[in-house]
Amino acid sequence: MEKRREAFNRVMADFLEIPKDLVMDIPKLTMVGRNELYIENHRGIIEYRVDMLRINLSRGFIEIQGNNLEIKTLMPEELFLIGEVHAVIFRD
Repeated sequence: MEKRREAFNRVMADFLEIPKDLVMDIPKLTMVGRNELYIENHRGIIEYRVDMLRINLSRGFIEIQGNNLEIKTLMPEELFLIGEVHAVIFRD
């Protein structure tokens, strides 16, 4: 049933030309160089250290590895992170 709903949402997003991240509740990451990362559609922070950040998603989580990671802005579905980002890993 879930796969059917997801397929329907994808078709509707394509047909109506609506960004998929809005309709399908998938994360949107915007990275500026290696020092800024903006994440939309997250579900909260799982773990935070200066060298690693784990962020919950609707499916799985994202692990961000780096140095001097600092959360500059945290809102219910948006997060702005600065620091030296080495890796962004999606995990199920």
